[in-house]
Amino acid sequence: MPDHAPPDVDVPSLTALLDGTYAEIRDLTRKRLVEHAQVLTDAREMPREEFRERVLQVVQELASTGQTGMGFPVQYGGGGDIGASIAAFETMAFGDLSVLVKVGVQFGLFGGAILQLGTKKHHDAYLERLVRAELLGCFAMTETGHGSNVQALGTVARYDVQTGEFVITTPDTISRKDYIGNAAAHAQVAVVFAQLVVEEESQGVHAFVVPIRDDEGRLLPGVRVEDDGRKIGLNGVDNGRIWFDEVRVPRDNLLNRYADVTEDGAYESTIDNPDRRFFTMLGTLVQGRVCVGGAGIYASKVALAIAVRYALQRRQFGSPGGPEELLLDYGLHQRRLFVPLARTYALHFAQEVLAGQLHAVFSATQEVDEHTRRALESRAAGTKALGTWHASTTIQECREACGGAGYLSANRFDALRADTDVFTTFEGDNHILLQLVAKGLLTDYSSSFGELDQLGMVRFVAGLAVETVIERTAVHKVLERIKDVLPGGDDDWDQEAGINDPAYQLAMFRWREEHMLAGVARRLKRGMDSGMEPAEVFSRCQGHVIGAARAHVERLVLEAFTDRTAAMPEGANKAALNLLCDLFALSTIEAERAWWMEHGRLSSARAKAITREVDELCRRIRPIAQDLVDAFGVPAEMQAAEMLADETTAV
Repeated sequence: MPDHAPPDVDVPSLTALLDGTYAEIRDLTRKRLVEHAQVLTDAREMPREEFRERVLQVVQELASTGQTGMGFPVQYGGGGDIGASIAAFETMAFGDLSVLVKVGVQFGLFGGAILQLGTKKHHDAYLERLVRAELLGCFAMTETGHGSNVQALGTVARYDVQTGEFVITTPDTISRKDYIGNAAAHAQVAVVFAQLVVEEESQGVHAFVVPIRDDEGRLLPGVRVEDDGRKIGLNGVDNGRIWFDEVRVPRDNLLNRYADVTEDGAYESTIDNPDRRFFTMLGTLVQGRVCVGGAGIYASKVALAIAVRYALQRRQFGSPGGPEELLLDYGLHQRRLFVPLARTYALHFAQEVLAGQLHAVFSATQEVDEHTRRALESRAAGTKALGTWHASTTIQECREACGGAGYLSANRFDALRADTDVFTTFEGDNHILLQLVAKGLLTDYSSSFGELDQLGMVRFVAGLAVETVIERTAVHKVLERIKDVLPGGDDDWDQEAGINDPAYQLAMFRWREEHMLAGVARRLKRGMDSGMEPAEVFSRCQGHVIGAARAHVERLVLEAFTDRTAAMPEGANKAALNLLCDLFALSTIEAERAWWMEHGRLSSARAKAITREVDELCRRIRPIAQDLVDAFGVPAEMQAAEMLADETTAV
């Protein structure tokens, strides 16, 4: 193998690159985490009820500094910067995740719903106290019987024209609100999503502000709350179930940005189509998915920082009579940690692109076109899915890589693993989110995109020529250009293109995406042409749909990484990131090599060469591994694992 000198990584400079535009905000958040580092120990040692109160105390102290309100308008005590709020939230994932999620519930979900779905009267009534965490609330959407299928929620809000009030009712057990953060103990107010009924006609799901407790914390008449009990993780968050027994709220408590009910009972909306109105409403809440995905990526950084440090001090086996070997000097251990390390960097830059797009859309002074909003929702869904799945697999791999020591609570992996576990279903089940991604690809985020359920998507695609679906995807246009870049042209790329050539790597990802998307379109069309029911067509193709969506998002992730490294000045840091980018791309191809070989895009010789190169890249990353995890900027107090207490100098 070639003898490559390791790049001399400038860690502070690399940290600044990763911190990006909001480096000062991230630094401030790190300082706050250090100030409240004791909460990590409290999480292990306190009884659940006591720890819940401790988490609430930390959240209120953070709110008093203004850190948690950065995304709210300045006139209500916020910072007026959505990008800053995302940066602060992501960085908070270095610390205790119960604190993070309680912040997300209070300011992201509850506060975000009032901000995005309400109008000035709601902002004036609630936002200032909410931002200061004086008014605590919850986001009551999910029901026992309905999670992802929000359109089918069972809770009813019936307008009583005689009194000018909405009457909120839970009609049956499966329609109770469930898993609602802040509900079991602390919330005074709930944003409740319910079927709006006016003059016996349902107008679909709308959001209402519903008081559930008085100033003394006592439940209000007609409201019943039950604690959800212990969970796998996040036991510092008081999740609960809520029932409503004809709870009356004033007409002004309807969050009426997109629809309203007049005093005499007339329903009004600027969006005529009820499906489009519903999806427009949900689209304004996309920030939650962006934040959860980012939190998963940042939690992965903590696990990797601890595992790499441990592997640089723990020794095992070795030559007879000689010193035992460091764990990180074993090739398999390098693969176990460096492949997820490379993917973490890749997802970081993909998240950076997504957060920038979200900030641009929600900070725009003029109305953003619907296609742009749909594309943002799709990218947020896909990045959240990949980021949270990555957190689950990476934290588990890091735990195992630390052996028995990783199983001890004092070494943080149990909390990281347990607390991030719900991220894969929180803010949308990942498989459902990837169906949303595929729907956008197949329909080109058309005006009917938001109005199509899964069966509507099948009918829509079946009515098009497959070539039409493919021609209008961005990947097809790019792939046509890539043929001119690859040595030997499109037919010979496997034989002649260098495996570390970004053009080759991107072409492989793009070809996979286009091929899978075309395959889905053909299967949907063929199924409908055969006379099969749309539900059966979709069910049979569902795995293929998810695969195409995942291929699409992985292509976006690789593009974000290659674009970021290409823009860097020449030097050691760029060389280090190029190693990680190659490792991400090639390890992804290696993991899916059977698919590429099955479809004639990867020879057995090239597949073996990629595996050799993955091993070589891991060896080249080994000397700079500590630098690469140090660049994440995880405070030492957040890595206070017992097994690192006697840490020796890394070799």
